[in-house]
Amino acid sequence: MASGRYKLYTVEGTQVVAQKRHCPRCGPGVFLAEHADRVACGKCGYTEFKK
Repeated sequence: MASGRYKLYTVEGTQVVAQKRHCPRCGPGVFLAEHADRVACGKCGYTEFKK
């Protein structure tokens, strides 16, 4: 069963680039979810509101 995590990265030349931001509290591997008015971490609850 595939996790689908490969969809969150792209390959540019010889580097792998993450498409979404990582959570500053949880670190690499935990991405922030994009909402209309905010970005939020589902693991720790960290939230940044968009202006």
